[in-house]
Amino acid sequence: MPKEYRTIQEVAGPLLMVSGVTDVAYDELGEIELVSGERRRCKVLEIDGTNALVQLFESSTGINLENSKVRFLGRSMELGVSEDMLSRVFDGLGRPIDGGPDILPEFRRDINGLPMNPSARSYPQEFIQTGVSAIDGLNTLVRGQKLPIFSGSGLPHAQLAAQIARQAKVRGTSEPFAVVFVAMGITFEESNFFINSFKESGAIDRAVMFINLANDPAVERIATPRMGLTAAEYLAFDKGMHVLVILTDITNYADALREVSAARKEVPGRRGYPGYMYTDLATLYERAGRLEGSNGSITMIPILSMPEDDKTHPIPDLTGYITEGQIILARDLYRKGLQPPIDVLPSLSRLKDKGIGAGKTREDHANTMNQLFAAYSRGKNAKELMTVLGEAALTEIDLLYAKFADQFEAEYVSQGYNTNRDIEETLNLGWKLLRILPRSELKRIKDEYLDQYYDA
Repeated sequence: MPKEYRTIQEVAGPLLMVSGVTDVAYDELGEIELVSGERRRCKVLEIDGTNALVQLFESSTGINLENSKVRFLGRSMELGVSEDMLSRVFDGLGRPIDGGPDILPEFRRDINGLPMNPSARSYPQEFIQTGVSAIDGLNTLVRGQKLPIFSGSGLPHAQLAAQIARQAKVRGTSEPFAVVFVAMGITFEESNFFINSFKESGAIDRAVMFINLANDPAVERIATPRMGLTAAEYLAFDKGMHVLVILTDITNYADALREVSAARKEVPGRRGYPGYMYTDLATLYERAGRLEGSNGSITMIPILSMPEDDKTHPIPDLTGYITEGQIILARDLYRKGLQPPIDVLPSLSRLKDKGIGAGKTREDHANTMNQLFAAYSRGKNAKELMTVLGEAALTEIDLLYAKFADQFEAEYVSQGYNTNRDIEETLNLGWKLLRILPRSELKRIKDEYLDQYYDA
Protein backbone atom coordinates (compact mmCIF):
# COMPACT_ATOMS: atom_id res chain seq x y z
CA MET A 1 0.00 0.00 0.00
CA PRO A 2 1.61 3.33 -1.04
CA LYS A 3 2.42 5.65 1.85
CA GLU A 4 0.22 8.76 2.11
CA TYR A 5 1.47 12.27 2.86
CA ARG A 6 -0.54 15.26 4.11
CA THR A 7 2.48 17.54 3.92
CA ILE A 8 1.78 19.73 0.87
CA GLN A 9 3.64 22.93 1.73
CA GLU A 10 3.02 25.08 -1.29
CA VAL A 11 1.10 25.23 -4.57
CA ALA A 12 2.44 27.39 -7.43
CA GLY A 13 0.46 26.89 -10.63
CA PRO A 14 0.81 23.23 -11.63
CA LEU A 15 3.65 22.66 -9.11
CA LEU A 16 3.40 21.39 -5.53
CA MET A 17 6.04 21.03 -2.84
CA VAL A 18 5.58 17.98 -0.61
CA SER A 19 7.84 17.71 2.47
CA GLY A 20 8.91 14.79 4.66
CA VAL A 21 8.91 12.19 1.89
CA THR A 22 11.01 9.01 1.95
CA ASP A 23 11.94 6.52 -0.80
CA VAL A 24 10.55 8.73 -3.58
CA ALA A 25 12.41 8.88 -6.91
CA TYR A 26 12.69 11.33 -9.81
CA ASP A 27 9.97 10.84 -12.48
CA GLU A 28 7.84 8.71 -10.14
CA LEU A 29 4.08 8.88 -10.60
CA GLY A 30 1.81 10.06 -7.80
CA GLU A 31 -1.84 10.74 -6.97
CA ILE A 32 -3.34 13.65 -5.11
CA GLU A 33 -6.65 12.92 -3.39
CA LEU A 34 -8.83 15.95 -2.65
CA VAL A 35 -11.31 16.22 0.22
CA SER A 36 -14.10 15.41 -2.26
CA GLY A 37 -12.41 12.09 -3.10
CA GLU A 38 -11.40 13.31 -6.56
CA ARG A 39 -7.97 12.06 -7.65
CA ARG A 40 -5.49 13.90 -9.84
CA ARG A 41 -2.32 12.47 -11.32
CA CYS A 42 1.11 14.01 -10.89
CA LYS A 43 4.78 13.15 -11.30
CA VAL A 44 7.96 13.98 -9.40
CA LEU A 45 10.09 16.63 -11.10
CA GLU A 46 12.77 17.03 -8.44
CA ILE A 47 13.92 15.55 -5.13
CA ASP A 48 15.83 17.65 -2.60
CA GLY A 49 16.47 15.63 0.56
CA THR A 50 13.01 14.91 1.98
CA ASN A 51 11.28 17.50 -0.24
CA ALA A 52 9.63 16.49 -3.50
CA LEU A 53 8.67 18.97 -6.23
CA VAL A 54 5.64 17.53 -8.00
CA GLN A 55 3.90 18.59 -11.23
CA LEU A 56 0.20 18.00 -11.77
CA PHE A 57 -1.23 16.64 -15.01
CA GLU A 58 -4.46 18.51 -14.32
CA SER A 59 -5.34 21.86 -12.78
CA SER A 60 -4.35 22.66 -9.18
CA THR A 61 -7.69 24.42 -8.57
CA GLY A 62 -9.44 23.28 -5.39
CA ILE A 63 -6.42 21.69 -3.69
CA ASN A 64 -6.59 22.30 0.04
CA LEU A 65 -3.09 22.20 1.55
CA GLU A 66 -4.31 20.88 4.91
CA ASN A 67 -6.70 18.13 3.84
CA SER A 68 -5.38 16.87 0.50
CA LYS A 69 -3.38 13.64 0.48
CA VAL A 70 -0.47 12.68 -1.79
CA ARG A 71 0.59 9.10 -2.44
CA PHE A 72 3.51 8.03 -4.61
CA LEU A 73 3.01 4.90 -6.70
CA GLY A 74 6.58 3.56 -6.80
CA ARG A 75 6.78 3.51 -10.63
CA SER A 76 7.26 5.89 -13.51
CA MET A 77 4.67 6.38 -16.23
CA GLU A 78 3.77 3.19 -18.10
CA LEU A 79 1.74 2.25 -21.16
CA GLY A 80 -0.21 -0.99 -21.44
CA VAL A 81 0.58 -2.41 -24.89
CA SER A 82 -1.26 -4.95 -27.01
CA GLU A 83 -1.97 -5.60 -30.71
CA ASP A 84 -5.49 -4.36 -29.97
CA MET A 85 -4.01 -0.82 -30.03
CA LEU A 86 -4.12 -0.88 -33.84
CA SER A 87 -7.05 1.15 -35.22
CA ARG A 88 -7.48 2.96 -31.88
CA VAL A 89 -7.20 6.63 -30.85
CA PHE A 90 -5.70 7.59 -27.46
CA ASP A 91 -5.08 10.83 -25.60
CA GLY A 92 -1.60 12.02 -24.66
CA LEU A 93 -1.51 9.75 -21.61
CA GLY A 94 -2.58 6.60 -23.42
CA ARG A 95 -6.30 6.64 -22.46
CA PRO A 96 -8.78 5.69 -25.25
CA ILE A 97 -10.74 8.69 -26.62
CA ASP A 98 -12.49 6.93 -29.51
CA GLY A 99 -15.41 5.59 -27.47
CA GLY A 100 -13.98 2.06 -27.52
CA PRO A 101 -13.16 -0.12 -24.49
CA ASP A 102 -9.91 0.06 -22.51
CA ILE A 103 -7.02 -2.01 -23.86
CA LEU A 104 -6.31 -5.31 -22.10
CA PRO A 105 -2.52 -5.07 -22.05
CA GLU A 106 -0.16 -7.89 -22.96
CA PHE A 107 2.66 -5.97 -21.21
CA ARG A 108 3.09 -2.75 -19.29
CA ARG A 109 6.10 -0.79 -20.52
CA ASP A 110 7.93 2.20 -19.03
CA ILE A 111 7.37 5.02 -21.55
CA ASN A 112 10.97 6.27 -21.22
CA GLY A 113 12.20 3.09 -22.90
CA LEU A 114 15.82 2.00 -23.14
CA PRO A 115 18.41 3.40 -25.54
CA MET A 116 19.17 1.11 -28.47
CA ASN A 117 22.70 -0.30 -28.25
CA PRO A 118 24.56 1.23 -31.24
CA SER A 119 26.41 -2.03 -31.93
CA ALA A 120 23.07 -3.87 -32.16
CA ARG A 121 21.71 -1.53 -34.86
CA SER A 122 21.33 -2.72 -38.46
CA TYR A 123 22.16 -0.22 -41.18
CA PRO A 124 19.07 1.37 -42.80
CA GLN A 125 18.97 0.25 -46.46
CA GLU A 126 15.42 -0.61 -47.55
CA PHE A 127 13.29 1.81 -49.55
CA ILE A 128 9.99 3.05 -48.07
CA GLN A 129 7.53 4.33 -50.66
CA THR A 130 5.57 7.37 -49.45
CA GLY A 131 3.79 7.96 -52.77
CA VAL A 132 5.14 11.55 -52.79
CA SER A 133 7.47 12.09 -55.78
CA ALA A 134 9.57 14.87 -54.21
CA ILE A 135 10.45 12.47 -51.38
CA ASP A 136 10.60 9.08 -53.17
CA GLY A 137 12.41 10.32 -56.27
CA LEU A 138 14.80 12.90 -54.81
CA ASN A 139 15.06 12.59 -51.00
CA THR A 140 14.29 8.94 -50.47
CA LEU A 141 13.10 7.65 -47.11
CA VAL A 142 14.87 4.48 -45.96
CA ARG A 143 13.56 1.97 -43.43
CA GLY A 144 14.98 2.76 -39.96
CA GLN A 145 15.78 6.39 -40.87
CA LYS A 146 14.87 9.60 -39.03
CA LEU A 147 13.82 12.13 -41.69
CA PRO A 148 12.22 15.33 -40.31
CA ILE A 149 9.97 17.74 -42.21
CA PHE A 150 10.83 21.41 -41.57
CA SER A 151 7.77 23.54 -42.10
CA GLY A 152 6.65 27.06 -41.24
CA SER A 153 3.65 28.47 -39.45
CA GLY A 154 0.58 28.16 -41.68
CA LEU A 155 2.20 25.80 -44.20
CA PRO A 156 0.33 22.56 -44.99
CA HIS A 157 2.52 20.11 -43.04
CA ALA A 158 -0.62 18.54 -41.53
CA GLN A 159 -1.91 17.56 -45.00
CA LEU A 160 1.51 16.16 -45.97
CA ALA A 161 1.77 14.22 -42.68
CA ALA A 162 -1.68 12.69 -43.21
CA GLN A 163 -0.81 11.84 -46.84
CA ILE A 164 2.42 10.04 -45.87
CA ALA A 165 0.63 8.19 -43.05
CA ARG A 166 -2.09 6.99 -45.48
CA GLN A 167 0.22 6.04 -48.35
CA ALA A 168 3.53 4.82 -46.88
CA LYS A 169 4.52 1.18 -47.40
CA VAL A 170 7.54 -1.09 -47.68
CA ARG A 171 7.61 -2.55 -51.19
CA GLY A 172 8.30 -6.16 -52.03
CA THR A 173 7.52 -7.63 -48.63
CA SER A 174 4.52 -9.24 -47.03
CA GLU A 175 5.67 -8.26 -43.52
CA PRO A 176 3.08 -6.21 -41.64
CA PHE A 177 3.32 -2.40 -41.75
CA ALA A 178 1.89 -0.06 -39.09
CA VAL A 179 1.76 3.70 -38.52
CA VAL A 180 2.02 5.30 -35.08
CA PHE A 181 0.74 8.87 -35.39
CA VAL A 182 1.53 11.24 -32.50
CA ALA A 183 0.09 14.76 -32.44
CA MET A 184 1.21 17.24 -29.78
CA GLY A 185 -0.40 20.56 -28.91
CA ILE A 186 -2.74 20.59 -31.92
CA THR A 187 -6.17 22.23 -32.09
CA PHE A 188 -9.44 20.30 -31.90
CA GLU A 189 -10.00 21.12 -35.59
CA GLU A 190 -6.63 19.60 -36.59
CA SER A 191 -7.34 16.56 -34.42
CA ASN A 192 -10.64 16.00 -36.27
CA PHE A 193 -8.86 16.43 -39.62
CA PHE A 194 -6.31 13.70 -38.82
CA ILE A 195 -8.83 11.26 -37.33
CA ASN A 196 -11.30 11.71 -40.23
CA SER A 197 -8.52 11.48 -42.83
CA PHE A 198 -7.38 8.15 -41.39
CA LYS A 199 -10.92 6.78 -41.12
CA GLU A 200 -12.03 7.81 -44.61
CA SER A 201 -9.00 6.20 -46.28
CA GLY A 202 -9.10 3.05 -44.14
CA ALA A 203 -5.55 3.78 -42.91
CA ILE A 204 -6.89 3.73 -39.33
CA ASP A 205 -6.93 -0.10 -39.50
CA ARG A 206 -3.13 -0.23 -39.38
CA ALA A 207 -2.61 2.89 -37.25
CA VAL A 208 -2.30 3.81 -33.57
CA MET A 209 -3.05 7.48 -32.84
CA PHE A 210 -2.02 9.51 -29.78
CA ILE A 211 -3.56 12.98 -29.72
CA ASN A 212 -2.59 15.74 -27.27
CA LEU A 213 -4.65 18.90 -27.70
CA ALA A 214 -3.44 22.48 -27.25
CA ASN A 215 -5.49 22.92 -24.05
CA ASP A 216 -4.01 19.79 -22.40
CA PRO A 217 -1.32 20.31 -19.74
CA ALA A 218 2.30 20.91 -20.83
CA VAL A 219 3.58 17.98 -18.76
CA GLU A 220 1.22 15.64 -20.68
CA ARG A 221 2.69 16.95 -23.96
CA ILE A 222 6.13 15.82 -22.80
CA ALA A 223 4.79 12.30 -22.17
CA THR A 224 2.84 12.00 -25.47
CA PRO A 225 5.69 11.21 -27.92
CA ARG A 226 7.11 8.71 -25.43
CA MET A 227 3.71 6.97 -25.31
CA GLY A 228 3.74 6.71 -29.12
CA LEU A 229 7.33 5.44 -29.26
CA THR A 230 6.62 2.83 -26.58
CA ALA A 231 3.71 1.52 -28.69
CA ALA A 232 5.98 1.58 -31.77
CA GLU A 233 8.75 -0.39 -30.01
CA TYR A 234 6.25 -3.05 -28.97
CA LEU A 235 4.83 -3.40 -32.51
CA ALA A 236 8.30 -3.37 -34.11
CA PHE A 237 10.42 -5.49 -31.81
CA ASP A 238 7.82 -7.75 -30.17
CA LYS A 239 5.52 -8.21 -33.17
CA GLY A 240 8.02 -7.87 -36.03
CA MET A 241 6.25 -5.01 -37.84
CA HIS A 242 7.68 -2.20 -39.95
CA VAL A 243 6.49 0.87 -38.02
CA LEU A 244 6.42 4.44 -39.35
CA VAL A 245 6.24 6.98 -36.50
CA ILE A 246 5.03 10.49 -37.39
CA LEU A 247 5.50 13.12 -34.66
CA THR A 248 3.79 16.48 -35.16
CA ASP A 249 4.53 19.17 -33.99
CA ILE A 250 7.95 18.93 -32.31
CA THR A 251 7.89 22.74 -31.81
CA ASN A 252 4.89 22.37 -29.46
CA TYR A 253 6.79 19.64 -27.58
CA ALA A 254 9.88 21.87 -27.19
CA ASP A 255 7.70 24.78 -25.99
CA ALA A 256 6.19 22.49 -23.32
CA LEU A 257 9.71 21.50 -22.31
CA ARG A 258 10.58 25.20 -21.94
CA GLU A 259 7.42 25.82 -19.89
CA VAL A 260 8.20 23.01 -17.44
CA SER A 261 11.84 24.11 -17.24
CA ALA A 262 10.79 27.70 -16.45
CA ALA A 263 8.39 26.44 -13.76
CA ARG A 264 11.31 24.58 -12.16
CA LYS A 265 13.37 27.84 -12.27
CA GLU A 266 16.14 26.20 -14.31
CA VAL A 267 18.80 28.36 -15.97
CA PRO A 268 17.58 28.93 -19.55
CA GLY A 269 19.68 28.27 -22.65
CA ARG A 270 19.22 29.62 -26.21
CA ARG A 271 15.89 31.48 -26.65
CA GLY A 272 14.82 30.38 -23.18
CA TYR A 273 14.84 26.64 -24.01
CA PRO A 274 16.53 24.41 -21.43
CA GLY A 275 20.20 23.61 -21.96
CA TYR A 276 19.41 19.89 -22.05
CA MET A 277 16.99 20.18 -24.99
CA TYR A 278 19.49 18.50 -27.36
CA THR A 279 19.73 15.49 -25.03
CA ASP A 280 15.96 15.41 -24.55
CA LEU A 281 15.23 15.44 -28.29
CA ALA A 282 17.87 12.74 -28.79
CA THR A 283 16.05 10.48 -26.30
CA LEU A 284 13.08 10.63 -28.71
CA TYR A 285 14.80 10.50 -32.10
CA GLU A 286 17.30 7.78 -31.20
CA ARG A 287 14.49 5.32 -30.44
CA ALA A 288 14.10 4.89 -34.21
CA GLY A 289 16.12 2.31 -36.10
CA ARG A 290 16.55 -1.37 -36.89
CA LEU A 291 17.76 -4.03 -34.47
CA GLU A 292 19.94 -6.94 -35.54
CA GLY A 293 18.06 -10.20 -35.18
CA SER A 294 14.66 -8.47 -35.35
CA ASN A 295 12.42 -8.30 -38.41
CA GLY A 296 10.78 -5.12 -37.15
CA SER A 297 11.95 -1.55 -37.51
CA ILE A 298 11.00 1.99 -36.52
CA THR A 299 11.24 4.73 -39.16
CA MET A 300 10.54 8.25 -37.93
CA ILE A 301 9.24 11.44 -39.55
CA PRO A 302 9.26 14.27 -36.97
CA ILE A 303 7.47 17.39 -38.20
CA LEU A 304 8.33 20.81 -36.81
CA SER A 305 7.20 24.31 -37.66
CA MET A 306 10.19 26.66 -37.66
CA PRO A 307 9.40 29.87 -35.74
CA GLU A 308 9.68 32.79 -38.22
CA ASP A 309 10.77 30.24 -40.90
CA ASP A 310 14.22 30.33 -39.28
CA LYS A 311 16.33 27.20 -39.91
CA THR A 312 18.83 28.38 -37.27
CA HIS A 313 16.21 28.42 -34.50
CA PRO A 314 17.24 25.96 -31.71
CA ILE A 315 14.51 23.41 -32.50
CA PRO A 316 15.29 22.77 -36.23
CA ASP A 317 18.99 23.37 -35.56
CA LEU A 318 19.26 20.65 -32.88
CA THR A 319 16.93 18.33 -34.79
CA GLY A 320 19.19 18.60 -37.85
CA TYR A 321 22.19 17.46 -35.79
CA ILE A 322 20.44 14.31 -34.53
CA THR A 323 18.50 13.20 -37.60
CA GLU A 324 19.52 12.08 -41.11
CA GLY A 325 18.46 14.96 -43.32
CA GLN A 326 15.37 17.14 -43.69
CA ILE A 327 12.46 17.80 -46.05
CA ILE A 328 11.83 21.54 -46.27
CA LEU A 329 8.48 23.16 -47.09
CA ALA A 330 8.91 26.60 -48.69
CA ARG A 331 6.59 29.56 -48.31
CA ASP A 332 7.27 30.92 -51.82
CA LEU A 333 6.25 27.58 -53.37
CA TYR A 334 3.13 27.53 -51.19
CA ARG A 335 2.21 30.99 -52.52
CA LYS A 336 2.61 29.63 -56.06
CA GLY A 337 0.00 26.99 -55.24
CA LEU A 338 2.26 23.92 -55.17
CA GLN A 339 0.84 20.97 -53.23
CA PRO A 340 2.93 19.93 -51.31
CA PRO A 341 5.31 22.94 -51.43
CA ILE A 342 8.51 20.86 -50.97
CA ASP A 343 11.68 22.78 -51.81
CA VAL A 344 13.81 19.94 -53.16
CA LEU A 345 17.16 21.78 -53.43
CA PRO A 346 17.81 22.49 -49.71
CA SER A 347 16.05 19.25 -48.71
CA LEU A 348 18.28 16.27 -48.04
CA SER A 349 18.06 12.60 -47.14
CA ARG A 350 21.52 11.47 -46.00
CA LEU A 351 20.64 7.80 -46.47
CA LYS A 352 18.93 8.07 -49.87
CA ASP A 353 21.83 6.37 -51.69
CA LYS A 354 21.39 3.28 -49.49
CA GLY A 355 17.74 2.73 -50.40
CA ILE A 356 17.75 3.13 -54.18
CA GLY A 357 19.03 1.22 -57.20
CA ALA A 358 18.48 -2.17 -58.81
CA GLY A 359 16.45 -4.53 -56.64
CA LYS A 360 15.24 -1.65 -54.43
CA THR A 361 13.75 0.96 -56.77
CA ARG A 362 15.21 0.89 -60.31
CA GLU A 363 18.74 0.86 -61.72
CA ASP A 364 18.40 4.37 -63.27
CA HIS A 365 17.19 6.03 -60.04
CA ALA A 366 20.52 7.51 -58.83
CA ASN A 367 21.43 8.93 -62.26
CA THR A 368 18.02 10.50 -62.90
CA MET A 369 17.89 11.91 -59.36
CA ASN A 370 21.24 13.71 -59.83
CA GLN A 371 20.23 14.98 -63.27
CA LEU A 372 16.88 16.32 -62.03
CA PHE A 373 18.61 18.19 -59.17
CA ALA A 374 21.17 19.72 -61.57
CA ALA A 375 18.60 20.67 -64.22
CA TYR A 376 16.19 22.20 -61.68
CA SER A 377 19.01 24.21 -60.08
CA ARG A 378 20.12 25.58 -63.44
CA GLY A 379 16.51 26.26 -64.39
CA LYS A 380 15.96 28.32 -61.26
CA ASN A 381 19.11 30.32 -62.00
CA ALA A 382 17.87 30.92 -65.55
CA LYS A 383 14.53 32.19 -64.23
CA GLU A 384 16.32 34.61 -61.87
CA LEU A 385 18.39 35.92 -64.79
CA MET A 386 15.18 36.31 -66.81
CA THR A 387 13.70 38.42 -64.02
CA VAL A 388 16.75 40.73 -63.95
CA LEU A 389 17.76 40.91 -67.64
CA GLY A 390 14.60 39.92 -69.47
CA GLU A 391 13.81 36.88 -71.60
CA ALA A 392 15.71 38.21 -74.64
CA ALA A 393 19.02 38.02 -72.75
CA LEU A 394 18.80 34.24 -72.29
CA THR A 395 20.23 31.66 -74.65
CA GLU A 396 17.99 29.03 -76.21
CA ILE A 397 19.28 26.36 -73.87
CA ASP A 398 18.69 28.58 -70.80
CA LEU A 399 15.10 29.11 -71.93
CA LEU A 400 14.70 25.32 -72.08
CA TYR A 401 16.05 25.01 -68.53
CA ALA A 402 13.61 27.71 -67.34
CA LYS A 403 10.76 25.81 -69.00
CA PHE A 404 12.01 22.61 -67.34
CA ALA A 405 12.00 24.29 -63.87
CA ASP A 406 8.39 25.47 -64.31
CA GLN A 407 7.14 22.07 -65.48
CA PHE A 408 9.16 20.25 -62.82
CA GLU A 409 7.41 22.27 -60.09
CA ALA A 410 3.97 21.97 -61.69
CA GLU A 411 4.06 18.23 -62.49
CA TYR A 412 6.70 16.52 -60.37
CA VAL A 413 6.61 18.42 -57.06
CA SER A 414 2.98 19.53 -57.08
CA GLN A 415 0.94 16.33 -57.15
CA GLY A 416 -1.82 17.17 -54.64
CA TYR A 417 -2.51 15.46 -51.32
CA ASN A 418 -4.57 12.58 -52.69
CA THR A 419 -2.26 11.30 -55.43
CA ASN A 420 -0.33 8.15 -54.56
CA ARG A 421 2.49 7.60 -57.09
CA ASP A 422 4.48 4.39 -57.07
CA ILE A 423 8.24 4.72 -57.67
CA GLU A 424 8.04 3.61 -61.33
CA GLU A 425 5.50 6.37 -62.01
CA THR A 426 7.78 8.91 -60.31
CA LEU A 427 10.86 7.79 -62.27
CA ASN A 428 8.96 7.77 -65.58
CA LEU A 429 7.67 11.29 -64.88
CA GLY A 430 11.28 12.37 -64.26
CA TRP A 431 12.27 11.01 -67.69
CA LYS A 432 9.30 12.76 -69.35
CA LEU A 433 10.50 16.09 -67.94
CA LEU A 434 14.15 15.45 -68.84
CA ARG A 435 13.07 15.04 -72.50
CA ILE A 436 12.45 18.82 -72.50
CA LEU A 437 16.26 19.11 -72.61
CA PRO A 438 18.48 17.86 -75.46
CA ARG A 439 20.20 14.54 -74.81
CA SER A 440 23.62 16.24 -74.93
CA GLU A 441 22.72 18.18 -71.75
CA LEU A 442 22.08 15.03 -69.68
CA LYS A 443 25.70 14.54 -68.65
CA ARG A 444 24.92 12.87 -65.31
CA ILE A 445 23.15 9.86 -66.82
CA LYS A 446 24.91 6.81 -68.26
CA ASP A 447 24.46 6.24 -72.00
CA GLU A 448 22.88 2.82 -71.40
CA TYR A 449 20.04 4.44 -69.40
CA LEU A 450 19.64 7.23 -71.97
CA ASP A 451 19.33 4.56 -74.70
CA GLN A 452 16.76 2.66 -72.65
CA TYR A 453 14.61 5.48 -71.22
CA TYR A 454 15.30 8.81 -72.98
CA ASP A 455 14.95 7.43 -76.51
CA ALA A 456 12.05 5.11 -75.59
